[in-house]
Amino acid sequence: MVAAVHARLPELGERLAKRIRSDVEAYQDETLIPFDSLRRSCTANADLVLRHFHPAEAPDPGPARETGRIRAEYGMPLADTLHAYRIGFEFLWSRILEEARAHPEVSDTELVAGSAQIWALFGRYAEAVAQAHRETTAELSLRRQARRSALVEALLTGAIADRTTLLEAVRELGMPERGPYAVVAAESAAPGTEPLAGTEAALRQAGLPSAWRLLPDQQIGLVALATPAAENTAVRALRRAHARVGISPGFDSLRDTPQALRFARLALAGLPGAGPGVARFDDDPLAMVIAAAPAEAAHLATVALGPVLDLPAPERARLLETLEHWFAAAGSAAGAAHSLFVHPNTVRYRLRRVEELTGRTLSDPLTAADFRAALLAVTRPVGHVTA
Repeated sequence: MVAAVHARLPELGERLAKRIRSDVEAYQDETLIPFDSLRRSCTANADLVLRHFHPAEAPDPGPARETGRIRAEYGMPLADTLHAYRIGFEFLWSRILEEARAHPEVSDTELVAGSAQIWALFGRYAEAVAQAHRETTAELSLRRQARRSALVEALLTGAIADRTTLLEAVRELGMPERGPYAVVAAESAAPGTEPLAGTEAALRQAGLPSAWRLLPDQQIGLVALATPAAENTAVRALRRAHARVGISPGFDSLRDTPQALRFARLALAGLPGAGPGVARFDDDPLAMVIAAAPAEAAHLATVALGPVLDLPAPERARLLETLEHWFAAAGSAAGAAHSLFVHPNTVRYRLRRVEELTGRTLSDPLTAADFRAALLAVTRPVGHVTA
């Protein structure tokens, strides 16, 4: 009975391929799954199943795994692949039943046993298909991630300079061909950890394409800013990651990506404190300049505020804090007093103390500029900024 069905294998493979193409929408695209490929797969799998009804044949999941692998490479969803596989088993079993009607000697008991056997085979080989599909999908995903990461690295380091190649790279990354863009740099808590996990999906949901690369100490990325409000949207998404993040100024030319990366890293280096936060380079350009030259900034602090820095720790801290609040209040003693919870005269006394120690007056714009830069160097110590 099964042998008679097996003898019509080429015809069965052809008919089964047509049935799957008709019943499963994902298989109807000839450019995705060529009919000849589908027919060969159906023939091989039908041969595999029918051979199991011969006692000497041992189970061989090879063709099933090959089906799973090929369908994953074609981008066929696993659910559609398994649906097609079920159609194949139902088709073969219906052909076996048709053949059984021509053989009255075949008992109902034998048919029940045959049904149990073929559906047990379906479970076994569907599992093989699914496992191969998942393994191949994971491997392809890793390849795509590696490719995307390499393209991001090439953009950020300037390894791609030709305009045509630049556009091809952003196209492959799913980014717009025109800016503005911004570069983001986030500090990793430990080597290999992803400080902005989930941010790419959040940005995509907000309509902001991005592409990322994970380094041992940082996660860096290129973000497309399609609308005037896009940067603020990106900042909100980045804040939700609770990481230390620096953002470059916006730029239009992809050739400026390496410079934007440096700006983003400077913004990160200039971020005050040790906790999470998001700093944009343009928010405080002076702080970014200080971050760019830490050795020179330390020397400036010594020259401008040396006598203050030499004070005992409690008084030094009070005077530096007062200066910081005074600058934040745009030079208003009353504003600084309000934020410090002290009387304005207390602020004025402390400022005079700074002037007496340094021999300079805060009414001089040049002195104020020097003190502001020196204060940033003292209160925002920075580490190494990667070029």
